[in-house]
Amino acid sequence: MDEDSLDLDVVPLSKKHKRTDFSCGNVELDSYIRSQARQDSNKYCACPFVMIDRKSDSAAIIGYYTLSAATIILSDLPAEFIKKLARYPAVPATLLGRLAVTQQYQGRNLGSVLLMDALHRALESSRQVASAAVIVDAIDDTAVEFYKRFDFEPFLTGALRLYKPMIDISKQFDSSAIAP
Repeated sequence: MDEDSLDLDVVPLSKKHKRTDFSCGNVELDSYIRSQARQDSNKYCACPFVMIDRKSDSAAIIGYYTLSAATIILSDLPAEFIKKLARYPAVPATLLGRLAVTQQYQGRNLGSVLLMDALHRALESSRQVASAAVIVDAIDDTAVEFYKRFDFEPFLTGALRLYKPMIDISKQFDSSAIAP
């Protein structure tokens, strides 16, 4: 399928979406969308968003991510980031819990599209409910490298947990909004 023939949209997960058909090649990520995502949504534990193609089967899931509230313990972060924050022992954050693209659509930069959508949603949300950063718990080293390409930095406590300050996300979208 040609990328130009896609009419992509990212929408909240609903009952109509075909979760059982999703396969990204990672058992944990496949299992989550198939059996846990709707429960997490219904219990207000996570907000799953799915990428669909409006031109073909809008119930088929091309990719997905989840967002939820989180807390960052400041001592887990580098001093240069802490200096820019309020003097509290912990600050609110947005957790990008999972991100995956089905195997059929991998290699088309759709993971990047999903990430940008997630960051934009997190930014918009932070304007009403504070969030100092977006954090991710990368599933493996390949995912770490993916997030680092988008300027995520590792926590001091572990190589698989990364963050991107909301102020940087804000600058990224504010500058792209005025660019021609």
